[in-house]
Amino acid sequence: MRAVSFGEVGKERPGVVEGERLVAVETLDASWPRSWKRLLGAGLESEVFARARRALDQGSVIALSSIRLGPPIPDPSKIIAIGLNYRDHALEQKKEPPLVPLLFAKAPSCLVGPHDPIRLPDQEPQVDAEAELCLVIGRTASRVSETEALDHVFGWTVMNDVSGRAAQYGDKQWFRGKSFDSFGPSGPWIVRRADLADPTGLALEADWGSTPMQRGNTRDLIHGPAALVSYVSHQMTLFPGDLISTGTPAGVGVFREPPAFLERGMLVTVRLEGVGELRNPVI
Repeated sequence: MRAVSFGEVGKERPGVVEGERLVAVETLDASWPRSWKRLLGAGLESEVFARARRALDQGSVIALSSIRLGPPIPDPSKIIAIGLNYRDHALEQKKEPPLVPLLFAKAPSCLVGPHDPIRLPDQEPQVDAEAELCLVIGRTASRVSETEALDHVFGWTVMNDVSGRAAQYGDKQWFRGKSFDSFGPSGPWIVRRADLADPTGLALEADWGSTPMQRGNTRDLIHGPAALVSYVSHQMTLFPGDLISTGTPAGVGVFREPPAFLERGMLVTVRLEGVGELRNPVI
């Protein structure tokens, strides 16, 4: 079973998916919060999945094909992203990997669902894509050790850290270039840590149309999930529903010869083995 958010843009509701069947959380208990962020904050995730199991067994479901999936967490308090966290990605830009995690932020308003379009801004001519494993925080974390860090993680999802390179490098800091509307495709769901305890050793890939771009593996993360949660929690408090996007392997467009950027009409596919796939058209 997987955690999803579904429905109209800006009105997404929490659900649980198994195969091609979806259970709306609101049908399990009308008094429960209407977002995964708030469900996690209330500590209800185990009960939600237990009741969803019974509903699935009884056939009280919606066909997954009949609804729109949104970003699994549409409303995080923050998205923390990690730069240069794969050695090959650092080396392709002739930089030494950082000794400690390099943090930057994406605006939560950049988030879109796993099949929503990536919109090319008029003022940004160099739009790139980055395949990433993304952690979803399940419990408030402040100054936690690496040993206890993963106890604060609800699960794993997929992020495409779409990046406006002209803004990113022109501004000399990354926030604007990483935060244009639609520059955060995520999903299609959250795989719970209870179902996938260790997300290392997973193939991480990106294709632009029929062109293979990135072929990496999460075993090559310099700073792994536990280290990242611990480090970030010593800089700022992490709240339920916060996202940590863990960095991207080599193969992004800007460092190719010649450089490559997204173009209208492309389909960008990002796959994370054992977790899921994003398929976002470029418009």
